[in-house]
Amino acid sequence: MKLTILGGGGFRVPLVYGALLADHAEGRVTEVVLHDLDDRRLRAVSRVLAEQAEGVPDAPSVSATTDLDEALRGAAFVFSAIRVGGLQGRAEDERIALAAGVLGQETVGAGGIAYGLRTVPVAVDIARRVARLAPDAWVINFTNPAGLVTEAMARHLGDRVVGICDSPVGLGRRIARVLGADPRQAFVDYVGLNHLGWVRALRVAGRDELPRLLGDPALLGSFEEGRLFGADWLRSLGVIPNEYLHYYYFNRETVRAYQRAERTRGAFLRDQQARFYAEAADPGVSALRAWDRTRAEREATYMAENRESAGAGEREEEDLSGGYEKVALALMRAIARDERATLILNVRNRSTLRVLDADAVIEVPCLVDAGGAHPLATDPLPGHATGLVCAVKDVERRVLSAAESGSRATAVQAFALHPLVDSVNIARRLVDEYAAAHPGLGYLK
Repeated sequence: MKLTILGGGGFRVPLVYGALLADHAEGRVTEVVLHDLDDRRLRAVSRVLAEQAEGVPDAPSVSATTDLDEALRGAAFVFSAIRVGGLQGRAEDERIALAAGVLGQETVGAGGIAYGLRTVPVAVDIARRVARLAPDAWVINFTNPAGLVTEAMARHLGDRVVGICDSPVGLGRRIARVLGADPRQAFVDYVGLNHLGWVRALRVAGRDELPRLLGDPALLGSFEEGRLFGADWLRSLGVIPNEYLHYYYFNRETVRAYQRAERTRGAFLRDQQARFYAEAADPGVSALRAWDRTRAEREATYMAENRESAGAGEREEEDLSGGYEKVALALMRAIARDERATLILNVRNRSTLRVLDADAVIEVPCLVDAGGAHPLATDPLPGHATGLVCAVKDVERRVLSAAESGSRATAVQAFALHPLVDSVNIARRLVDEYAAAHPGLGYLK
């Protein structure tokens, strides 16, 4: 079975390949094709994968190409993990937003809108090519903003594109761990959009254990979200928010922390990964060891400004191992082998949340089988979440409309109507400055 990874020169690709190496069952992936526009990055990642495969007799073969059509032909699964504009683009997104006094994070607020505006046209082109060259393939979308990009691709691929994110998985794992439950035996009732969701219950053997957590201030303060949001705020909400909601609930504090930082997250990753790719190009250096070292530093510094502003301290060691590759492998296994699994995924709403239309991509638990991912029935959104989810989904729709029409006015609307951008004038400034910084936004007129 052939797996094509778009963005195959990306830093996190070895996580996916490492998961594939552990899969020895019938119907597994036997061929991996890496596609990227940057041949130097492809060579570096190929070296890491070759070292990973040493001593594994049935390791999937790996090839690399810069030809997209060649990469797609014959694929059973396509992992889309592209970054339009690279990390330099992310750094520009953050810099421009923070200079205007608003959040520049890559998936939330102004930075997420800018990233979406330049990514959607590329993602749509990929979706059209998949539909033509690999019509039976399933697309697993990693590309951020994951919900927005998945919805753009779904307009051409229908339910054969599924978005994934490791944030809900990590959150459920932390809640289960602090409650003394086995995460593999727990059902996480999670609802919302990508990077905008809440855990409403954690059921073990049919019993909801979340009230026990919410009723114990010591337990609430013992894990990352409890320290990040504060026990009092979580108890007042009655749910556990995804960590990305810190940008909404504590926006002013976060923006100040980001403005004080020596470098933005994007600039840090740009410089860090530049060092890795340079090191991995040296034939006398172990590319795998260089990658391991870089990944450990990357994970330890994740959302560092948020934790600093909240006084949340360092990340726990158990949370430094990522997790999105495990979601991807479980999703692929469930579809390819018809092994039923329940996973939190980004899929079309259908009738799951009544406040949104059927085609809106949401992030909820899904039953996955050979027919794809089917969202499970869920209770309505909590009242405090409804307005926020509807407002952000409306912004996503305006991003999609601007990307399709090339309308600058619609792009301004997307920025101006986002809850974290508080001024039409700032929205106009952001569109002007992002268009000047990113050639990929030249289509806005």
